[in-house]
Amino acid sequence: MFEMRLFPGGIHPKEGTNGKAVNGLNPIVPLDPPPRVIIPLQMHIGAPARALVAAGDYVRIGQKIGEAGGFVSAPVHATVSGTVMGVQDALLPNGTMTPAVIIDNDYQENWVELHPSDHPETLTAAELQNIVREAGIVGLGGATFPTAVKLTPSGGRKIEKIVLNGAECEPYLTADHRLMLEKAADIIDGVRLMMLALDVDEALIGIENNKQDAIEIMTAAAREAEGIHVVSLPVRYPQGGEKQLVYALTRRQVPNGGLPLDVGVVVCNVGTVYAIDRAVREGRPLVDRITTVGGLVNNPSNFLVRIGTPIDHLIEACGGLQPHVKQFIYGGPMMGMAIARFDIPVTKGCSGLVALGEEAMEPKESPCIKCGACREACPMKLFPSRIDAFCRHDRFDDAERIGVLNCIECGCCSFVCPAKRSLTQSMRTAKNAIGRRKRREAARKAQEEAEKKAREEAARKAEEEATGSDQNGELAESAGKEA
Repeated sequence: MFEMRLFPGGIHPKEGTNGKAVNGLNPIVPLDPPPRVIIPLQMHIGAPARALVAAGDYVRIGQKIGEAGGFVSAPVHATVSGTVMGVQDALLPNGTMTPAVIIDNDYQENWVELHPSDHPETLTAAELQNIVREAGIVGLGGATFPTAVKLTPSGGRKIEKIVLNGAECEPYLTADHRLMLEKAADIIDGVRLMMLALDVDEALIGIENNKQDAIEIMTAAAREAEGIHVVSLPVRYPQGGEKQLVYALTRRQVPNGGLPLDVGVVVCNVGTVYAIDRAVREGRPLVDRITTVGGLVNNPSNFLVRIGTPIDHLIEACGGLQPHVKQFIYGGPMMGMAIARFDIPVTKGCSGLVALGEEAMEPKESPCIKCGACREACPMKLFPSRIDAFCRHDRFDDAERIGVLNCIECGCCSFVCPAKRSLTQSMRTAKNAIGRRKRREAARKAQEEAEKKAREEAARKAEEEATGSDQNGELAESAGKEA
């Protein structure tokens, strides 16, 4: 095991679930599937998947029901067997509507035929990438970036190191912790297969030191695996951010606007690697994931839950909410989203659900006192209070100039602000505004380019017609002379 390492900035938020499910004490419980699943076709960063089924179709577990919509995309699979009731718009936790496949469960648990790899120990990089792509695997830590894209470096870049994120730095969430305790050998096998396929010599597994049991079990599982090392990390949020984790483990600094691949590193969550191992060894697509349900619920639990399961099904399995819940968070309390409806489905990126009490209530803002605490806490070395001031005056160009697009929305600035300013929300507002502006500019340029090409094409045709007319006239004149 390697020594502890740290990244710049960050905080150490308090956590607690009434003493339950804080240290991964709750074993993983396979949750019975619900009567109906709602499987969104947009559960990943990139282009939404395209529906392959329609109302009335019978589907089996693991059947592909949505085809990837592009290179940066991921297919979607049925998570229960039964009848497709339709492809309808469904609500996502961020408040947007997206097409989803609705399936009524027949409880027969009929699977498609699975096709495990015939030679897992000798997979080529292309074969591994195809398995991961067809299995619909995305980053299960919450970012949901299609994993096959991560494993396909472009521009001559080479993967030199694999970094596994076992930090799980968000308060309340213990899904990854529990997975490492119960499936350490499978995780190590998954990363070993990745190393063989991608010709990588070293893999580093970062685990915060408040999970000593996971550190010990993962270290023991990796003992015979050459090049795989477990690294104990200080408890510091957001230790699980990929740029922070890469720096802490390798001292390589991912450039602003860049990716870990730019410094020769691929980062995967431990849950993602476990999914890769199952896809290779069992031929199993991503149809379920481990999700923590914690906070003010009667029985906090870690569930193995089918993708598309409505949240109310998990709440019921936990014995319901306690009386003093003020806010329900989809995700962790630092980076998650508050939701007011429980018919929202569990998606591939849902690592947890947290019910909070009075601590979740928004405090009243007061003017910035220019203390600089937000700047010290920012792991991206930004100046959140200054960006906030620009955002509140719609000066988004200035916010972009001083780095708002590098914000990872970790919430550290809001957490430490003594004036209780909504700094993280300002960052999100600015990034959304800048994104909309850039999309409008790109659309305008595309339209101008299309109009330019249309004018050029019209001019070319006019010239051809004129040339043809001249040639026809010359031919007629020549024919007249010959006559």
